[in-house]
Amino acid sequence: MKELSNSSGEAIADLRRILDMNRNFDILEKHLLIAGRSASLFFIDGLVKDDILEKILEYFYSLKPEDLTDSLEQFQMQHLPYIETEVLTEMDAVIKNLLSGVPCLFLHGVPDCLAIDCRTYPARSVEEPFKDRTLRGSRDGFVETVVFNTALIRRRIRSPKLCMEMKTLGKSTRTDVVLCYMEDRVDQRCLDALKKQLDTISTDALVMNQESLAELLLPGHWFNPFPKYHLTERPDTASASILEGNIILLVDNSPSAIILPTTLFAIMEEANDYYFPPITGTYLRLSRSLIMLISLILTPLFLLLMNHPQWIPESLQFIQVQDTIHIPLIWQFLLLELAIDGLRLAAIHTPDMLSTPLSVIAGLVIGEFAVNSGWFNAEVMLYMAFVTIANYSQSNAELNYAIKFMRILLLLLTCWFGFGGFLAGLIFTLISVLNCHTFCGRGYLYPLIPFHWKILKRQMFRTKL
Repeated sequence: MKELSNSSGEAIADLRRILDMNRNFDILEKHLLIAGRSASLFFIDGLVKDDILEKILEYFYSLKPEDLTDSLEQFQMQHLPYIETEVLTEMDAVIKNLLSGVPCLFLHGVPDCLAIDCRTYPARSVEEPFKDRTLRGSRDGFVETVVFNTALIRRRIRSPKLCMEMKTLGKSTRTDVVLCYMEDRVDQRCLDALKKQLDTISTDALVMNQESLAELLLPGHWFNPFPKYHLTERPDTASASILEGNIILLVDNSPSAIILPTTLFAIMEEANDYYFPPITGTYLRLSRSLIMLISLILTPLFLLLMNHPQWIPESLQFIQVQDTIHIPLIWQFLLLELAIDGLRLAAIHTPDMLSTPLSVIAGLVIGEFAVNSGWFNAEVMLYMAFVTIANYSQSNAELNYAIKFMRILLLLLTCWFGFGGFLAGLIFTLISVLNCHTFCGRGYLYPLIPFHWKILKRQMFRTKL
């Protein structure tokens, strides 16, 4: 760490040179006269609370020469009526604070720097997240400002055992990352391993915020699509995870929290399970798991039965395709998988005022024309419509895409190798799940593998809180 120069003038000159203030218009320096002594205040335009800084400057202008000392520690204790202040003695700390929006004051004749944390960040209001909506419960969600997010958790857990440690990652971005955990409930071995890994991460920038951090913490096989971590935008979900002994990672500029360690059962949970009575929550949880399983095997199983109609029981003969098949079923399924993703991407980028009429056009006009023209059969459209809707029963987007990739693989293997390919695809999916390890090496199917009935019962059935 480079210490500040012995002279405040040299430190100010070094800071001007490092920040290239002649080129950067938004980094400002205000020359002050405090009790007859010259001073320089550095700050970033747009990241300062103007009204608070104005009151602080008014107080500075009222000071007399006898009020000043050569110790900034004594000066801030006696003559700075603001709470969030800190004396900085190193240039790296000054640059980090200043570029984070903290105004830094240099007083002539004093080598140290006084950081006055009256910054503010452009932020949207706290509102319910679009992805993790609930029928009951709180309507607040995380935002892009990490301090607001920690406050939402502190509001729910009023315990001195709740710890929030901040670390900085990225040589260029200097992104703030906060670890949230309960001191008396967290797995200390896992916590120590996480801290050690964060300290050893060497990266220039967390370009994609929590996704970049997760990929650095949990490197793995790129061909395994199952999520290795759990993301949530709900403070109540994050708080509940902390109380269960998990660790929450909050990344500045990201409205999501990373829950570590996690399992497949935890990823599939939703807040709705806990905002309803136990029997309703159990039904929601089991039905969501069953729908996810059906969405994985429905279309490959239908393709297998259509290729081997002699296997269809007499009572299920109606499921056979009635119309003429102009395009092989496998190509119909693959084209619809691609078309549905295209419609989904189009819906994301469609203005809100046009989303409803365009959805009607896509659902009625295109769907009806696709069947009548002979491109697709009605049965194929029906099963793909169910699969598409079933994807929205699970809020975790990464898990939805993992199921989609496994389903496409099942379709291809079933088309090429029949029943053997269908069975091999199921085995490969199971191996992919078993081979997916989360942080600290916890099994992805825990508490099923390794088996722990007490915890498994709580994961599968909604019990009393």
